[in-house]
Amino acid sequence: MEQKSNTFLEQEKVGTLMQKYSIPCIISLVVAALYNIVDQIFIANADYLGSYGNAANTVVFPLTVVALAIAVMIGDGACAFVSISLGANNRENAHRSIGNAIVLCLGSSVILTAIYLLASEPILTFFGGKVNRETYACAKEYFFWIALGLPFYMFGQAMNPIIRSDGSPRFAMVSTVAGAITNIILDPIFIFPLKMGMMGAAVATVAGQILTAILAVWYLFHMRAVRLERSSFSLNGNLIRRFLLLGMTSFLSQVSLVISMAAVQNMCTKYGALDPVFGQSSYAQIPLAVLGIVMKFFQIAISVSVGLAAGCIPVVGYNIGAERKDRVKALFTMLLIWEMVVGLIGLLIVELMPRQLIGIFGAANESEYYTQFAIRCFRIYLCMMPLATVNKGTFIFLQALGKAGPSMALSLVREILFGVFLPILLPYFFGLDGILYSFPVADMLTFALTAIVVLKVYRELGVRNAASPEIIFARKPA
Repeated sequence: MEQKSNTFLEQEKVGTLMQKYSIPCIISLVVAALYNIVDQIFIANADYLGSYGNAANTVVFPLTVVALAIAVMIGDGACAFVSISLGANNRENAHRSIGNAIVLCLGSSVILTAIYLLASEPILTFFGGKVNRETYACAKEYFFWIALGLPFYMFGQAMNPIIRSDGSPRFAMVSTVAGAITNIILDPIFIFPLKMGMMGAAVATVAGQILTAILAVWYLFHMRAVRLERSSFSLNGNLIRRFLLLGMTSFLSQVSLVISMAAVQNMCTKYGALDPVFGQSSYAQIPLAVLGIVMKFFQIAISVSVGLAAGCIPVVGYNIGAERKDRVKALFTMLLIWEMVVGLIGLLIVELMPRQLIGIFGAANESEYYTQFAIRCFRIYLCMMPLATVNKGTFIFLQALGKAGPSMALSLVREILFGVFLPILLPYFFGLDGILYSFPVADMLTFALTAIVVLKVYRELGVRNAASPEIIFARKPA
């Protein structure tokens, strides 16, 4: 019988494997999150852009998340499927799923780019772009160039987890970091001495994404555990359905976040207009700009959280395929502990240093209203961050187990039911502050449901030698 690949995933200590896979994954995701944040920092500190440019960045951000949602559905799904297939010693399914993922990613990215370019005005308006004339002009310029770079962005993001599943988490990290460094170098050059404005920020971002995509292409020709063949790129509907199902949680978690953002940004525009201060045209963009900044900081914390869990996907998938539930249970326990630690560290930062955080985003160039709203926003909006990180980590881990149903259900409840309903309901009673209260309340309610699912998973992982749907799924021929 042919020897199995990546057997170390079944043999090394789970703590060692978590460190080996999660740390590079965390760095990759944090760096990816910094793409948009770096743009916003430089934009905020350019006196000719300021909070108008910041608000425009906030308007466009959900639209990049839509692209990310499609990319991670393909990439994370293929990553989990490849890992399970290698654990079950099925290399045929492994290489074919990667080839199909590449074709799907390229096709979907071109289609999304065309939609964005053809319908830019109604899309930007839907996400609050017309809060005032200056914000809309900045958003339109930034969005055009970001849309042109989507195929490179989506390809790099989709290939990153696939590279990790091949046993190369460090290369996945390096490819992302290289792109981010390119962005960081070009951003200040384009925005300040060249004064290219929003176009400069976007072009710097796209340049970094192109470099990441080029490095991913190079790796595909030098894979370790899997070798791509011409037949890899022949689309197989059954295979696509199976790995997309595993990536559906990643997709829904991102898309539902976009829907939640749309609700928050529209309510922000609506109730900001009723506020005595932010109802004035010269200050109308401030709530939108500040909420965008706070969400970006939260995105860093969540990137660490998701990185911890996503780094476990190859380890979990392989051990599920090898029927080692004891190792999966030990890894889950370790993950939950670290998720809570990450949330607590983030909470301390936002509660103790909100003024310093907003200072990074050009507070010195803005009115005191900008700073005061930001302080209140940081302290209220993110006060349940430890629960949020545990929730997110659990969603991803369930996906790695092949439990797409519970994972999708929890994600949808958090982002659609609570994430949309509460921002619409609470401002009716509390005005603009109701939007801030909606986020921690949603995390508390979700955590109560997550805890029930976690206990059930623990009981299942404690059952020895029981054939599971995940193992049957892994060994079923394509």
